[in-house]
Amino acid sequence: MRFSLLPSDSTFFDLFNEAGKNSLRAATMLDEMMGSWPDDNGLTREILLAEQEGDRITHDIIKRLNSTFVTPIDREDIYSLAARLDDVVDYIEEAADFLGLYKIEAPMSQAQELTRILVGSCEQLAAGLENLPSFTDLDKYWIEIHRLENDGDRVSRDAVASLFSNGIDPMVVIRWKDMFAVLEKAIDATETAAHILEGIVIKNS
Repeated sequence: MRFSLLPSDSTFFDLFNEAGKNSLRAATMLDEMMGSWPDDNGLTREILLAEQEGDRITHDIIKRLNSTFVTPIDREDIYSLAARLDDVVDYIEEAADFLGLYKIEAPMSQAQELTRILVGSCEQLAAGLENLPSFTDLDKYWIEIHRLENDGDRVSRDAVASLFSNGIDPMVVIRWKDMFAVLEKAIDATETAAHILEGIVIKNS
């Protein structure tokens, strides 16, 4: 049995669990949006609300961090993990905004593949955060996130290459390059969060 002098307050873990579920919800809505666009179905607003909820959770984490003398995990890790989780939802909201802002007529298949990868990454991240208080058996989550991030890199590279090989209008190329870049950033942010999660587990195992 693992003995610890760490405080029993679970608030940080609860907030990280909230953040993980919120990021998964946002990613799932973006994936649905990418599959049904140009039918919005109110998803742009719902994703914006998820982004605002992410900001609220991050604010609550930082506020509690500033008012707590002894934390259950390193303060720097709490701050870094909160910031990366916030990044994930911010990038998701930015991608959703691009669909309308750039007047995308129909999503490219690679963008749909990237949002599916993003959902998978957020599923693994949310599960890891839910089980974080145990500090055990979490390696499967960051290993899978790393695999998914590699898949995302491959899809993104192939997508950008296809933009320059099919005689596509330059303005369309610019729009989709931006879209692929922000989707890749969202996936990368899940991997960065997973690296922080791994460090937390190593320090507390």
